[in-house]
Amino acid sequence: MLADIVLFLGAAVIAVPIFRRLKLGAVLGYLAAGVAIGPSGLGFVTDIDRILQVSELGVVMLLFVIGLELQVSRLRALRTTVFGLGTAQIVLTTAALATLAWLSGWKLTVALTIGFGLALSSTAFVIQMLSERGELVTRHGRASFGILLFQDIAVIPFIAILPMLAGHHIHPSASAIAATLLTLLLVVVVARYLLRPVLRLLASTQVPEIFTAAALLLVIGTAMAMESVGLSASLGAFVAGVLLADSEYRHALQADIEPFKGLLLGLFFIAVGMSADFSLVVERPLDVIIVVATLMGVKALVLFGIGRFAKLPAGSALSLAASLSQGGEFAFVLFSLAARAGLLPLQVQSLLVVAVTLSMVATPLLYAMIARLRRVDDAPPFDEVDVPPSPVVIVGFGPFGQIIGRMLRVKKIPYTVLEKNWQQVDFVRRFGSRVFYSDASRPEVLRAAQVDKARLLIITIPDEENSLRIARLVRGEYPKLRIFAVARTRMHQMRLMDLGISDVIRRSYFSSLEMTADILVALGASQEQARADITLFRQHDESTLARQHAVYRDERKLVQTAREAAEELEQLFETDRVTRNGQP
Repeated sequence: MLADIVLFLGAAVIAVPIFRRLKLGAVLGYLAAGVAIGPSGLGFVTDIDRILQVSELGVVMLLFVIGLELQVSRLRALRTTVFGLGTAQIVLTTAALATLAWLSGWKLTVALTIGFGLALSSTAFVIQMLSERGELVTRHGRASFGILLFQDIAVIPFIAILPMLAGHHIHPSASAIAATLLTLLLVVVVARYLLRPVLRLLASTQVPEIFTAAALLLVIGTAMAMESVGLSASLGAFVAGVLLADSEYRHALQADIEPFKGLLLGLFFIAVGMSADFSLVVERPLDVIIVVATLMGVKALVLFGIGRFAKLPAGSALSLAASLSQGGEFAFVLFSLAARAGLLPLQVQSLLVVAVTLSMVATPLLYAMIARLRRVDDAPPFDEVDVPPSPVVIVGFGPFGQIIGRMLRVKKIPYTVLEKNWQQVDFVRRFGSRVFYSDASRPEVLRAAQVDKARLLIITIPDEENSLRIARLVRGEYPKLRIFAVARTRMHQMRLMDLGISDVIRRSYFSSLEMTADILVALGASQEQARADITLFRQHDESTLARQHAVYRDERKLVQTAREAAEELEQLFETDRVTRNGQP
């Protein structure tokens, strides 16, 4: 057993970082590790059923964590996307794929299982892909998140009815029904009324491992209780998670379960990879291609259709279709459970697992191609800037620019806003802000905004290169105009200083100083001393910045200056401490 553990951990440690570096996701890394050490690869492991039985605990813990995240307030805020688009996607995709499977000769129960399993997309895979591209806040990103959340919810009841689809417990006795209802009631009562006092007592012991043991006991115990009356172990863990979603121990439970969930779920995907027969790609290439093409084609058509029905622009609907067209990790879970229940033949399970895996590999390539072909987010044409002169022009109206705008508004100081992100423009206009969707890096836009008659121009955009491009243009066209700029990093600030812009602050500089002052007070310093320390630090930092600006293009000198500045700062604080304590 120890040799197997070393083998699994070694395979994961090698494969997962490689796949993450290739931006293919951790799930594919685990699957590749399983293929490599399984019967289709090097053949180091052959007893796959034993591994699957242990690794299914990872699925149980995953569903417990999903339950913990389903707070009523969160679902209420996303109800239209989750229950509208999510329901439409699951119902339509399942119906289409199940119909095709049924027409191919499979029984209705088998066809329904295949259709539903393939209708699910990869939550971890898609969220990671959109997050890396900064597209979670786009229209198609928000729609994708809502649909994925509904899929995570919808998979729970389907797992629960799998034994019935397989022909098990179709006619339960009255005693079995009573035992089931009693178990469900017991889980609800214990989780709702008894568990919180117990967790509070365990937390008060200040023994972290005992709280972790309690979290594991809760998940595994609930799963066993459900399984003992013929229900899904995953359903029990999910119910327990939902009942604790609004408790004060939600985050602590999630933090304790997360490492076990990650490792066991990784083990599950390794086991799935070991059970996948990739020789099918060579032996039955046409079947594999047909299943992959059908899976991705049907899902993409359905997703594009519901995206357009929800009034998403064509480009956003196309991106939604491309991002969710693959199969997901829950397909591996469902097909594995269905095969163990005797519902799916093993050769069909292998074909479906291979198809889902290949669809996940194809998704980043498909999405990148769609991103190049489509117009960026179906952005509308730029506004025609037609505005009387104002003393202030703000370029960029994100959180930073909005705070400036709110203060100017209450002080009755007119201002003009230019924002290049049309989705941000669409968002802030809902709250009554007048914003021009336009590109301030174009000279004609600056002329239309009558920048020559302004007293100040404020650049708050986070993109460093775009910020510098606008600053250069304004400095060249309007050399006497005073510019205030927000820098993302220290280096960004020095590059702005190269343009002669002295009114520059770093985006998080003052907020981090404010929090540092509060931290010092929390650690025992007085308010006056904390403020004095922050003032001393800021004065030294500003003088250091001026010195570094002279040499920042020479990395060796920049590093040397930083080290010298750190030593000077320590000496300053030591001198201040000695003086404050009245020591000679």
